[in-house]
Amino acid sequence: MAMRRKDREVTCEADKLAILDECKVCRVALQDEQGLYIVPMNFGYQYESDRLTLYFHSAKSGRKITALQKNDEVAFEMDCRHRLIEAGEPCRYGYAFASITGSGVASFVQDDTEKKQGLSLLMRHQTGKDFCFDGKMADTVAVFKITVSAFSAKKHDFLPREEPGNQPG
Repeated sequence: MAMRRKDREVTCEADKLAILDECKVCRVALQDEQGLYIVPMNFGYQYESDRLTLYFHSAKSGRKITALQKNDEVAFEMDCRHRLIEAGEPCRYGYAFASITGSGVASFVQDDTEKKQGLSLLMRHQTGKDFCFDGKMADTVAVFKITVSAFSAKKHDFLPREEPGNQPG
């Protein structure tokens, strides 16, 4: 689906990755027999050869795990750079942001090496530090990844607004 506001679409790969780097929480949308379900999660990622893979960790059981086992199709959203754009009149207020939305297929990581790598990517993204995980630590959690099939980025920059009557002159 094409983005309606082309002036806010981010098309440069480096700019998309900068937004991805700034975001620390990804909201994952799932569906189960109770209906739609959104859960905010910390994440790590890998971007290679134009392929984005998001990594998450979780308890080994619960609604999220059950939903992913039954339906692996997911959507996601993340955002950053939040700032209120004030104005003299209520209808002229705005909000600055940068965001990424997308969809993909979730799968549980079973391979020990990839599981430890996914946890390391998550910790590097969240802390900026490299950590090593041994098998015992990795066994305490479930790790799943989203192999992203499509994503887009959007931003609305903060630009002070000129108000009528407040213009220099």
